[in-house]
Amino acid sequence: MPNKSLDFFIFDQHRKVVLSWQKRFDIIMGISRGLLYLHQDSRVRIIHRTLRVATSRDLDDELNPKISDFGIARIFGNNQWEAKTKRVIGTYGYLSPEYAIDGKYSVKSDIFGFGVTLLELISGRKNIGFHHPDHYHSLLGHAWLLWNKGKGLELIDPCLKESYIEFEVLRCIQVGLLCVQKLPTGRPEMSSVLLMLSSEGVALPQPKEPGFFTERSTTDIDTFTGEGRSDTGTTFTITVVDAR
Repeated sequence: MPNKSLDFFIFDQHRKVVLSWQKRFDIIMGISRGLLYLHQDSRVRIIHRTLRVATSRDLDDELNPKISDFGIARIFGNNQWEAKTKRVIGTYGYLSPEYAIDGKYSVKSDIFGFGVTLLELISGRKNIGFHHPDHYHSLLGHAWLLWNKGKGLELIDPCLKESYIEFEVLRCIQVGLLCVQKLPTGRPEMSSVLLMLSSEGVALPQPKEPGFFTERSTTDIDTFTGEGRSDTGTTFTITVVDAR
């Protein structure tokens, strides 16, 4: 049996084992409930700051998701909604624009990381190191382009063609794009995310442009993958010191 790493099941193109759409949807819902607890239902509000599901430690033996790695998480007071830091620490590719650029973090920065994770689970590809022959956008930009062309289903991992449910996939893509919108004010709260994912009858707003919607140069892609263009890419921790 594999080591149950999500990298193995979804992102390792050389040893891919099919993880069904139902299992991926269960993972998405599990992360949603966990993040809702941190933001709203726990005794204190916890901002994770580097939310992702990318390694075996983020899944249990039954492939159920668990939110882990609280090393840089922050506790907010009851009336606190945003904070700012001069040191930006987290996993590149999951950081929201306002956090990566200005050091501002809130529940909405966690929502951004959730949206990235959701789109990665649908596509089976990582945001970092993503490459497409027709453009140099990240996975977020690629998803946005497809959505605007009415081709959202083209984002789905090819190995899911026999197991996915069309309306669930499209709803998840739309929710993912809502979560990664450039402006934090446009991103939904986690309670709304869970409602949108679990209720077919809830009308969803149309997403706006995602964060970091700029085409990268080939130099940027090579820098982040380490070995030229790559579908899988890498993730790493960055620290940015703001001199202001």
